[in-house]
Amino acid sequence: MRCPFCGHGDTQVRDSRPTEDNSAIRRRRSCQSCGQRFTTFERVQLRELTVVKKDGAREPLDREKLERSMRIALRKRPVEAERVELVINSIIRRLESSGETEVNSDTIGEMVMDALSTLDQVAYVRFASVYRNFREARDFGDFIGNLGVVEGGE
Repeated sequence: MRCPFCGHGDTQVRDSRPTEDNSAIRRRRSCQSCGQRFTTFERVQLRELTVVKKDGAREPLDREKLERSMRIALRKRPVEAERVELVINSIIRRLESSGETEVNSDTIGEMVMDALSTLDQVAYVRFASVYRNFREARDFGDFIGNLGVVEGGE
């Protein structure tokens, strides 16, 4: 594992333990060159997944990109990091176990929308505003109005 601080290729594992949900191994490492310490996570990957974008472009599924988009929507919201991690793991697991090697970006977007709708309504609306490409304030109003109908007027 290359050191993220100095780029040296020789690092040593100091401690390994499973994460709370047993979905990954957390490893504390130290660099043999600069002495800095850092953490890595090792996860099981069932298959390589390719995301097919709306314009037809293809790219490997990037877990960090998925996590980043959810964390942006959840910024300053009272949702525990562990819950977010469990949701991300669940989305990845469902995609990997679908049997498909290619998945449309729309499918991932809808899975994130579903997950955020149960985690936090504000994050759900934030994500929807980007995912559904809201152009003006009325788009928010229409979307939120539909939430009230779907959610029973809450």
